[in-house]
Amino acid sequence: MKNSRLEQEYKLSNLFKIEKFYDHQWMTVEKLLNKERILLVEKTGFGKSLCYQYPATQFDGLTIVFSPLVSLMVDQVNYLKSLNIESECIYHEKIKEHKDKNINNKIIQNAVAGKYKILYISPERQENIDWLQNVRDMNLSMIVIDEAHCISTWGHNFRPSFKRITNLVKQLPDNFPLLATTATATKRTTDDIITQTGDTLELIRGNLLRENFTLNVIRQDSEEKKMAWILKFFDTPEILDYNRRDKKSRSNSGTGIIYAGTRSKAEWFSAWLEFNNISSTYYHARLDPDSRRDIEKGLMENRWQVVVSTNALGMGLDKPDISFIIHTQITQSLTHYYQEIGRAGRDGYPTGIYLLFNEKEDLLLPESFIRNSRPGIDKYYEVINALKKEPLGMYAIMKKVNMPQAPIRTIIGDLIHQKIANLVLYQNRKLYELNVNRPELDTNPFEELRIFETEELKSMIDYTNIAGCRMEYICNYLGDHTQERCMNCDNCLNTIIDLDSLELFQDFGIIDERITSIIDDFKDSYYPEIKNKKPKSNMIDGIASSYYGISNTGSIIRKCKYQGGGDFPSILIKNTLKAFRYKFKKTDFDMILYVPPTKSGDLVKNFAIKISNSLDIPISHNLYKIRESKEQKIFQNYLLKKENVIGLFSYKNSEEIKNKSILLIDDIYDSGWTLSEIGMFLTGMGAKLIAPITIAKCVAGDDI
Repeated sequence: MKNSRLEQEYKLSNLFKIEKFYDHQWMTVEKLLNKERILLVEKTGFGKSLCYQYPATQFDGLTIVFSPLVSLMVDQVNYLKSLNIESECIYHEKIKEHKDKNINNKIIQNAVAGKYKILYISPERQENIDWLQNVRDMNLSMIVIDEAHCISTWGHNFRPSFKRITNLVKQLPDNFPLLATTATATKRTTDDIITQTGDTLELIRGNLLRENFTLNVIRQDSEEKKMAWILKFFDTPEILDYNRRDKKSRSNSGTGIIYAGTRSKAEWFSAWLEFNNISSTYYHARLDPDSRRDIEKGLMENRWQVVVSTNALGMGLDKPDISFIIHTQITQSLTHYYQEIGRAGRDGYPTGIYLLFNEKEDLLLPESFIRNSRPGIDKYYEVINALKKEPLGMYAIMKKVNMPQAPIRTIIGDLIHQKIANLVLYQNRKLYELNVNRPELDTNPFEELRIFETEELKSMIDYTNIAGCRMEYICNYLGDHTQERCMNCDNCLNTIIDLDSLELFQDFGIIDERITSIIDDFKDSYYPEIKNKKPKSNMIDGIASSYYGISNTGSIIRKCKYQGGGDFPSILIKNTLKAFRYKFKKTDFDMILYVPPTKSGDLVKNFAIKISNSLDIPISHNLYKIRESKEQKIFQNYLLKKENVIGLFSYKNSEEIKNKSILLIDDIYDSGWTLSEIGMFLTGMGAKLIAPITIAKCVAGDDI
């Protein structure tokens, strides 16, 4: 490819309707066209996708893009198709959402036939049998690793499946073009990526400064003060303009993201905003794929003023006009933080970035993440011992060792990386088997990772305490040492100008009588939702009176169930009735049923009787178990929980429930499989509607 930059930009204009490359874009494109290998580290919004999309159109064969981001893959494929560039994507959920169950197989066959220029694929699909059998027949011209920090153990969002990409890369000739891209990578991470991909990558690192960002750290010593701060933030639309009065600006009426540390907190803060008439929705990984995609689409369309999310939202999100980011929880590292705030302000307008920090309590969550970043060593040996007996697939391992899928994937990834185990294909099945001449498990890397992550958290804490420029600190940490002070963060502004409004941010957390009253009213009316897991049943979404893990309700239930505390007290009946009246009317139901007990005796039965008496809705005692079952809490993954309750229930008089609307009562909603199984059973028996209600909902259930 000897064409000059001018000639390539002429082609770029015709194909992509973009007039010119940025300098670093052209540097990358030119090297790829010359069949070199590049690691490109550039800030979010730079235009890294163009660096491989354009060269892909100039090569004869197929470019494969490994990406962990389903939403980005879908958006990019739609964009490329609009330019008449043949492209497709493969990911697990595509099978579920598409009527044709063989859609991914057809895409693979089309790729083999040379019908695409670019094929996006999630790294996990590398274990797919059809992929493994057909990738050798594809006419490959370039490999792209998007979000390449996921390759490295030292990178945030490390994913074991990314390591398997390197196996493919190492089999390719040295003059085969490769591009790895990321917006966030320390020197240790970039060195690791280069080492893992064969030491032939040339590093191109850009300027990480985000000039339009105003970084602020707001210290608050309680969740209530954070709630007050957020409410006052939306009541004060001029605050985003305070430091850019001489330049174009926008108010905080634009769309923004609030990041929460857990799923329950995301739901909590979203409900708090809605309670105060601030349009909001929540987003986290537990939502079903259709709901997640609808929220992503709604965010792009400014359907809400704010989306409250865990870190599940945003990596690869290409929305230029996100006007503010608020973190209600400190992140685990500065790389996480830079990645998340980098989703805002891509249109160049002034953008407020706010970290609400409670040093006494907020460190508990990231410290927990660090402790649990790798499963316990005993868990590794449980998987190894299971594989000693026979090769097993993922689901079989889950059943044998009673662990969630996520830690098993981590363990398997580490065992393969250490050459203790390997993936094999047997009669069209993916199995994991131990290698005959396997080494002993090396636990030193796990301790090194713990130390590294502890150091990263310390750097994040240091960021909250520095007196100097916050942007300069972040850039230096991420390996960009070219920066000087941004003159735009809270620390810089305090040293160059005297603005009374700067003190306003801290004052937002002050709780007066008005705020206290609003918070109390909200707490009295906040009830977690219970989602139906089986849409084909007649069960509708229900409600719980509180969260098990973040209120004293859990301790009360625990005392009654396991410490001989007697029947559930009247306070739980009162709270559950309030939740019922918030969601339903008693005229909605013909009868009440309750979940038959496993070990709690008549606790739920007696509770349901009291609810029945209070609501004056008839109760039936005819729902029963046809066999002994175990408590769901002893199972650590959905396969075992589901297996424990399938076909478990029956009813003494089926005519009694035909065409009836049923209120179904239980004490705790954890994984949801018990209620969903009863909902399916009652639907099959002719029930018109089933609505679940529980005393409490667990903060976290089984993994999915």
